Amino acid sequence: MAGGGGGLSKPERAKRGKHSKRKKKKRIGFHLDMTPLVDITFLLLTFFMFTTTMLKPQIMEMRIPPERYEKVEVRESELFSILLMPDNKIYWYAGMAKPDNLPEEIPLNKLRALAEQQNLKPNVRNRLITVLKIADQAKYDKVVQILDELNLAEINITDQLSKDLDADGQPVKRQRKFTIAPLSENDDDFKLIQGVK
Repeated sequence: MAGGGGGLSKPERAKRGKHSKRKKKKRIGFHLDMTPLVDITFLLLTFFMFTTTMLKPQIMEMRIPPERYEKVEVRESELFSILLMPDNKIYWYAGMAKPDNLPEEIPLNKLRALAEQQNLKPNVRNRLITVLKIADQAKYDKVVQILDELNLAEINITDQLSKDLDADGQPVKRQRKFTIAPLSENDDDFKLIQGVK
């Protein structure tokens, strides 16, 4: 039949080179089932997600009591004032600031020891009121550093006070008295320090 040629097969090509007598190895096909691996991956992922602590916002918790405007009488001997100036220098004085009792400059690294020393004086033990006065222009991180030092001082103060016994024979509990106040240019403390400079 014309136009056919469908039945004819192509001639096989002759292999070149020497004929080897080795038998061809049969290829064994293998199949890797990925389903269990996917399951394990998701299990690990969920495990790490649930056990990882999420990033917490870096905020400092401060419990501030309600504002009170009535006058409170305080003994001069029971006052310990720390001043943070606009140039971020720290000053302190005990009692009331006067020309004969000028605020002294103190580096941050000595503030903790000073707070411990002032709070553990025999005549004001567990009754001292710490006042932190902050200028508006002072840096926030400096305020946090001062608060950190004062909080670290509380560890030793509390430990020392707990060695004393109260009237019931129980260890004395720490009664911390602390306040934060603004420091303005009209403040007497500010004027005294300006006079010191």
